[in-house]
Amino acid sequence: MGSMIEFARPDGGRTKGYLATAGQERPGVVVIQEWWGLNDQICGVADRFARAGYNALAPDLYKGRVTTQPEEANHLMTGLDFAGATQHDLRGAAQHLMKQSGKVAVMGYCMGGALTIAAAVHVPEAAAAVCFYGIPPKDFADPAKMRVPIQGHFANKDDWCTPAAVDDLEKALRTAGNQHEIHRYDAAHAFANERSAAYDVACANLAWERMSAFLKPLIT
Repeated sequence: MGSMIEFARPDGGRTKGYLATAGQERPGVVVIQEWWGLNDQICGVADRFARAGYNALAPDLYKGRVTTQPEEANHLMTGLDFAGATQHDLRGAAQHLMKQSGKVAVMGYCMGGALTIAAAVHVPEAAAAVCFYGIPPKDFADPAKMRVPIQGHFANKDDWCTPAAVDDLEKALRTAGNQHEIHRYDAAHAFANERSAAYDVACANLAWERMSAFLKPLIT
């Protein structure tokens, strides 16, 4: 359904990404990749958004590099300039979508979930955010400084984005008075990725339904 495009960054650079469209005057969603890169699974998420009536753009944060190996994925993630990715790649994607979409949300999984929270803090074009099992360091993106409504989806059996970390996130959002929803699932990390051994179809479908209900009044 979609295709690779190139779009402008605020710093004057260019970034490639996978764009799936539903048409003019449709709301937009920036889809943020996991640590594997911009693979078919993430492109499939963008396609699913397009079928649901959204224009979706998934930036290629690794500049063409994709892997299925955890060691290489970790190397690629740790080598990513998170500030640059947030303030230029993700913001550039949001600005590109706004040319044909009135409002734009950001969403992502794992590494992309952490970057979703970062975008909710640092990308002024974002109108809403949906985070799947990812939380950035507080010194990079303090949840208390989040400007937009956020929905979070987290796994109770997660040793990376732990339940304790989610508790801290929820407390920070509540203390700051930020509009938020936090949902927890009796599942493991990556439960929404159909290519993962942790995939839980019931939890993934419920999360998508909740996300759809959350985004509709905020950006349509």
